Amino acid sequence: MAETGTRVQADVLKDFCRRVFEKMGVAPDDAAITADVLVQADLRGIDSHGVARLGRYVNGLRDGIIVARPEEKVVTETPTTVTLDAGAGLGQPVGYRAMKKAMEKARQYGCGFAAVRNSNHYGIAGYYAMMALEQDMIGFSTTNADVLVVPTFGRDAMYGTNPLALAVPAGQERPFVLDMATSTVPRGKLEVYHRLEKPIPLGWATDERGIPTTDPGRVLDNFAKRAGGGLLPLGGAGEEFSGYKGYGLGLLVEILSAVVPGAAYLTSVYPKSPEGKPLPANLGHFFGAWRLDAFRPVEEFKADMDDLIRRLKGGRLAEGATRIYIHGEKEFEEAERRSQAGIPLGAKVVANLQQIAAELGLPSPL
Repeated sequence: MAETGTRVQADVLKDFCRRVFEKMGVAPDDAAITADVLVQADLRGIDSHGVARLGRYVNGLRDGIIVARPEEKVVTETPTTVTLDAGAGLGQPVGYRAMKKAMEKARQYGCGFAAVRNSNHYGIAGYYAMMALEQDMIGFSTTNADVLVVPTFGRDAMYGTNPLALAVPAGQERPFVLDMATSTVPRGKLEVYHRLEKPIPLGWATDERGIPTTDPGRVLDNFAKRAGGGLLPLGGAGEEFSGYKGYGLGLLVEILSAVVPGAAYLTSVYPKSPEGKPLPANLGHFFGAWRLDAFRPVEEFKADMDDLIRRLKGGRLAEGATRIYIHGEKEFEEAERRSQAGIPLGAKVVANLQQIAAELGLPSPL
């Protein structure tokens, strides 16, 4: 559900976000990377992960939960793998550098993998997977997240929305870009509905009793109070619609993103001190890159990808349907529209950006 309201050009928003991060003490290069990840989310229509989250990062930096200039270091490295410690810094810069390392290793050895620990929220998973497209590689990215999802047959949230993204190049067709939460929806989608004062579809989340609810505010309030309930795994509750498969995908992401690099997992993420003070999140990420020509000639691969995509899109339509889409296609088209018309921001997001600008003594982007 896209928000409507004030429209702002992407470069204006990006410049504003960059300035905000620099004001908070973030190094210029890291500020630019983080701003780009946020605005790319908005351009692609993923409003839940765009500039609407800027206040979250500002508060984290202000409170010291996110380190503005972290001591990022290599923990262990082999010719095809590397594990990085993010030093409790922003997730976007370390995610960008980790994906670059995975791609560098793939250029040398055909494939490369990078894992990150002691990190923070890194934005949309697809941003990092798509970095591989320009190098004729397949890109992969996952992250664990704050505890929001109820396991199949459970009552309390135990793990995160745990997104995964896979980007595959094509020839003349747009690339295949799968970028998805392993829950029914990400938390940010609830926030969007709550900002718009709209009910969520039944089956997205449960209340504190474990009963499906349409009230996004109730779910968000329960998150804040740790009162029970939460988002459901992809597929929904129980086994009837294969919610256990979404649960399994979520745990796969948890293992790759957290157990592999040694980050926090399940309810140990976003810890607090004995006095209740929030501590660094210690989230983890995982990245992979595969060089196409390590398997077969690039042009042959891309020709087959084009053929696969065209066959799917040329299939017979269901009654009442107008088009068959390929994953990522809607987002590419939305990015083209928003690049021209500007990014739509709801009233609450506008107010939040104006407040941040005022607090930091920056000119408003609106």
